[in-house]
Amino acid sequence: MKKGYELLNDPFLNKGTAFSMEERAELGLIGLLPPTEQTIEVQAQQVYGNFQAKPNVSEKRHYLMNIFSRNRTLFYYVFKQHIAEFMPIIYDPGIAESIREYSQFFITPQNAAYLSVEHPEQIEESLKNTAMGRDIELIVVTDAEAILGIGDWGTNGVGISTGKLMVYTGAAGIDPAKVLPVVIDAGTNRQSLLDDPLYFGLRHKRVDDDTYYAFVDKFVKQVESMFPRLYLHFEDFGRGHAAVLLKKYVDTYPVFNDDIEGTGIITLAGVLGALAITGEKLADQRYMCFGAGTAGCGIAKRIYQEMLDQGLSEDDAKSRFYLVDKQGLLFDDMTDLTPEQKPFARKRSEFENAASLTTLEAAVKAVHPTILVGTSTRSGAFTEAVVKEMASQAARPMIFPLSNPTELAEAKAEDLIRWTDGKALVATGIPTDPVTYNGVTYDIGQANNALIYPGLGLGVIASGAKLLTDKMISVAAHAIGGIVDASKPGAAVLPPVTKLDQFSETVAIAVAEEAGKEGLNRNDVSDPEACIKAYKWEPAYK
Repeated sequence: MKKGYELLNDPFLNKGTAFSMEERAELGLIGLLPPTEQTIEVQAQQVYGNFQAKPNVSEKRHYLMNIFSRNRTLFYYVFKQHIAEFMPIIYDPGIAESIREYSQFFITPQNAAYLSVEHPEQIEESLKNTAMGRDIELIVVTDAEAILGIGDWGTNGVGISTGKLMVYTGAAGIDPAKVLPVVIDAGTNRQSLLDDPLYFGLRHKRVDDDTYYAFVDKFVKQVESMFPRLYLHFEDFGRGHAAVLLKKYVDTYPVFNDDIEGTGIITLAGVLGALAITGEKLADQRYMCFGAGTAGCGIAKRIYQEMLDQGLSEDDAKSRFYLVDKQGLLFDDMTDLTPEQKPFARKRSEFENAASLTTLEAAVKAVHPTILVGTSTRSGAFTEAVVKEMASQAARPMIFPLSNPTELAEAKAEDLIRWTDGKALVATGIPTDPVTYNGVTYDIGQANNALIYPGLGLGVIASGAKLLTDKMISVAAHAIGGIVDASKPGAAVLPPVTKLDQFSETVAIAVAEEAGKEGLNRNDVSDPEACIKAYKWEPAYK
């Protein structure tokens, strides 16, 4: 049993001034705390008051992370009360600055595991030391090669794993004592980090693929062996590695890649929500993605799979997809296509002017898409000309500028509403205030993966699912897409982040039920709702 300062320094057990006098006497805390006992409610009021007094996002985040490092229960108690307000501060977009300045502001490792590609023999020891005997059921691992919007940040990217797990707990009630953030340091190609005397990571370029894949494979096998009920979440891996790793392990372990699958699920949910508003069919849509990287191709694959599920043949479904990247519209004779791009590449013979389709505007004019999704990180790429061209051919164009942070978004929601005379159905990758146009207030859904991945993970973990399947992913998307209030003028295509905890439970119940239908559950899911509610952790002192 921990006592004294050892107890106060354990963020999973610390209660601070909420320790009772009896506990203080028993646990060697007499004289280590001010004499007044406080309830968690009073502590939370103090935390939120101090939070509000901070002058900017950076200081608000530093303060909250300090509370997180000292007292997990109190942190999540406050987070759950103010989830929509805290989300953009503790995760995206506020986390970007924290990653850039990680080395400068480093105080505590926050119970993360730091793995070095130079020492594969230390993987087991590192995991044992950081798990500290805890029964880990969820790991978010990153190599921080492709943090959306800001790129390669090496060991600094550990904050991505920590932040993602915060959302899992705050939104879905995953016990914070059962999670572990992990960063794999495989080097970095960002020269400014290599030149920074304060940088904590390995000071060399990223290693070759043979070394890299051997290390990751050793890591995956080690964590799955140590933690047999583990749900493994890959986050912000590079374009060349992400899909390869997911494909390698998806049929063996319950694994998830948020950039490939999560973004695809939430975008599909947004499309389903939009179709609920218009009354149209998915089979009648023409889909165009601008930015055909990991996220862009993941979205295309998910919507393609939904078309197959709805009865289209593979050829019919593929005929509705058009991917645009730095080369312009992607054609099958291009020599630099990624494996994920190739299935959706078009034939030049389909277009009389194929050679000129090197810009987004040209592609939109040639294709007349009804759905336009942006994952390009190209600020302002959805220009007025592009949007008006699309709106001239589509009755209710679905336009989703998903890139973040704010300065990298392809368009602003207010411009999309105005340029289309209120016809556009919009979802953004950043929080966006409602837009009022011609007397109608348009709620703008945020295509925030947090609407999906916490509930998806909760459903997998609570049911003890042996794998995460395509069908489980599909029911998660439908669970979110079905929440939209299609009767309301200006209705959003996605539900609000303010009710994230409620929607996460809705998603989890659907996923647990599906796990049972597929016979992949190890826990009792005869009553999926009871299964989920019994598993959830609540932030309360013991």
